[in-house]
Amino acid sequence: MAFFSYFTVQMNTITDILQRFPLELVFWTGALIGILLIDPYGAHHFSLCPLDNLGFTWCPGCGLGRAMSLLTKGDIQASWSMHPLAMFAFAVIIYRIIQLIRNIKTTKNYG
Repeated sequence: MAFFSYFTVQMNTITDILQRFPLELVFWTGALIGILLIDPYGAHHFSLCPLDNLGFTWCPGCGLGRAMSLLTKGDIQASWSMHPLAMFAFAVIIYRIIQLIRNIKTTKNYG
């Protein structure tokens, strides 16, 4: 019986830590770092797109990551031609990261 009470206390502690952990901020920051590391000029690229992995040739989101990477490298025209919403998506990610950091700074915790 003591094991179960110890296990419950440990699970509550882990749950409290995870609730205060800025998981969304880590996700968006990681996505931005991933975009910076993409080689948009490479011949072959890794894709998480389920439509691309199923063999479809057209997807409304395909090229967005590479277009955002082109944008970070200063190639605005190539970025626009690859995916016109890259600038908007990049601005949304940056805005969300700033918003999450402000939330953490004002509330002293996440959430």
